[in-house]
Amino acid sequence: MASTSDIRNGLVIEYNHDLFQIIEFQHVKPGKGNAFVRTKMKSLTSGKVLDNTFNSGATITPVRVERHKYQFLYKDEMGFNFMNVENFEQISLDDKLITGVDLMKEGQEVEILINTENDVPLICELPAFVELTVTYAEPGMRGDTTNSPKKSVEVETGANIMVPLFIEQDDVLKIDTRTYDYVERVKS
Repeated sequence: MASTSDIRNGLVIEYNHDLFQIIEFQHVKPGKGNAFVRTKMKSLTSGKVLDNTFNSGATITPVRVERHKYQFLYKDEMGFNFMNVENFEQISLDDKLITGVDLMKEGQEVEILINTENDVPLICELPAFVELTVTYAEPGMRGDTTNSPKKSVEVETGANIMVPLFIEQDDVLKIDTRTYDYVERVKS
């Protein structure tokens, strides 16, 4: 057992018969009353984000997880297939366990959180940024520069991303996988 003083970003805890990962937390000590910890937690089974407040010193049940590097191989009728880069074991995951599934391309390295108690994969996370090639882009309208205009382009994985007007087909883009935001055009 642990207490709320052990809460940190990325910690996985058991709460209400479900597994949650701490996304954000804040220790609050009001001028009057008891201290508490305000958290934002993401369910590893449903993906829902929950705001919760724990009293300071309350007990929590951390779950021991390990992060392993895997490489995305291919998708078939069973799901998405990955290979462990250390021991070459292969696993298949459902798309509900993968964050940013439409930004993932073959050969991509990902991290998979595995519950060490029963060796069950919990969630698959892409790196913070990926580089993808634009496969389709409408031409931008010249002279339309009010309010930093954007257009939608399709990248090699099939995802649609909002980008500035100067982006063209075959450009390589750096994309934030957490927010699906365009970061920059990659120089070749």
